[in-house]
Amino acid sequence: MAIAFTACLRESWPVLVLTPSSLRLHWATMIQQWMNIPSADIVVVLSQCLGSNRGGFTIVPSNAKSTIHLDGSFNIISYDTVPKLQHVLKASKFKIVIADESHFLKNAQAKRTSSSLPVLKKAQYVLLLSGTPALSRPIELFTQLEALYPDVYKNVHEYGKRFCKGGIFGIYQGASNHEELHNLMKATVMIRRLKKDVLSELPVKRRQQVFLDLAEKDMKQINALFRELEVVKRKIKVCHSMEEAESLKFSEKNLINKIYNDSAEAKVPAVLDYLGTVIEAGYKFLIFAHHKPMVDSIHQFLVKKKVGCIRIDGGTPASERQALVTDFQEKDSIMAAVLSIKAGGVGLTLTAASTVIFAELSWTPGDIIQAEDRAHRIGQVSSVNIYYLLANDTVDDIIWDVVQSKLDNLGQMLDGHEKTLEVSVSQPKSSPAKQRTLDTFMKRCHSATSNHESEVSVSQPKSSPAKQRTLDTFMKRCHSATSNHESEVSVSQPKSSPAKQRTLDTFMKRCHSATSNHESDDTTGPPACKYPRN
Repeated sequence: MAIAFTACLRESWPVLVLTPSSLRLHWATMIQQWMNIPSADIVVVLSQCLGSNRGGFTIVPSNAKSTIHLDGSFNIISYDTVPKLQHVLKASKFKIVIADESHFLKNAQAKRTSSSLPVLKKAQYVLLLSGTPALSRPIELFTQLEALYPDVYKNVHEYGKRFCKGGIFGIYQGASNHEELHNLMKATVMIRRLKKDVLSELPVKRRQQVFLDLAEKDMKQINALFRELEVVKRKIKVCHSMEEAESLKFSEKNLINKIYNDSAEAKVPAVLDYLGTVIEAGYKFLIFAHHKPMVDSIHQFLVKKKVGCIRIDGGTPASERQALVTDFQEKDSIMAAVLSIKAGGVGLTLTAASTVIFAELSWTPGDIIQAEDRAHRIGQVSSVNIYYLLANDTVDDIIWDVVQSKLDNLGQMLDGHEKTLEVSVSQPKSSPAKQRTLDTFMKRCHSATSNHESEVSVSQPKSSPAKQRTLDTFMKRCHSATSNHESEVSVSQPKSSPAKQRTLDTFMKRCHSATSNHESDDTTGPPACKYPRN
């Protein structure tokens, strides 16, 4: 749409395109594809001229000692290059400026933002493109709004006091008056189109939580940090001076970051265990992580298992990324893409996979949505299954709630209604230990009901006679319930306490539901729990 817009304003050319580093050549390719102009008229500024230039674009090195000339019809530079070319850009007279993934300008203190704003304000036509203009909170919108309409959005303090009240860490970190801000942006500068409105043929996106079971030795350090965090929180509630409160909040933030790092290391064995199940299924998948140790461990595990894979993280040169993406999309031997949430979550099309796995969560909901949509975009023909690998009593407990709260605020602000990471309601909200016990019951009930017309020999667990009698009672009741699921059945109740009876009824409901629907289970993705049903 941005390219089509510029086509209507040829008399205002040349055009300047600001974009993340990884998308510079992609933009050049798209412009060449859609516009009838010589490829030499497309100038791309790169930090290093590596790889082939099959498109025939004019490549200009950003580290050239001589003066850089942006004299193409379209001139494409990255946000990180803008500060280096500040004087060249000020001297140029670009009437049309396109800023792709404009949330890269969310930080007013960043050099790229302070250098880009004068260029944007001076242009006659400015297009800011982003599916996630704010990643976490309303204050991230201000610099973009200021660039588009400085007469209305000119004072950050007025904006902050009106729309950014609340928050814990720092000034203007909260959210307020969502509906007013939404209506103001729609009336002045925002055209918001959702996928469901413009890509109605796109398959559905399904999210599931998968609870991992961490070893007790891996949890010791995390549990100790959580206890320390609780102490700090109690001190914050009772402290009387602002200085002390600020100091304690700083300590609280550091502790949470420490828990974040340690949780990643503790999850590594369980994540790799889960990946073993995914590999056996034999389909392509994307797996995202945040911390380098987690990314390294996943990559090494796949290499050890001789699974063809690509890896894109902060250390992957921008000039190599498109070739890696092409390999994943076109080669059947490449089964996995190991991606960092930040580097691999923007501008890549990886629709050859319909399964997306998050080994870790990000504090920023916009990053999560962007990462999900590497597979859920134009070209995808299958429903996209997304699996969040979570561990109870780790930082995941904190981040999941924070992300949902931030998404709620962003949804009201950008779309005019609440928004959440909707997950499958069939997923149990229980600890992994309880889940394993329940899965054992379900396996045995499934086996019994599938073969109820014949005598079945069931392998008995090595347990005490009392436990075995209890398990057999469960089996009989489940068998009875599933055999007569189309009608209401009165089952003879065992002589047990009300509490035990309620527990047993809960098991029965879940077993009944599972066996009644076992033929319609989605078999295109990995199992919903660590120990899959047969």
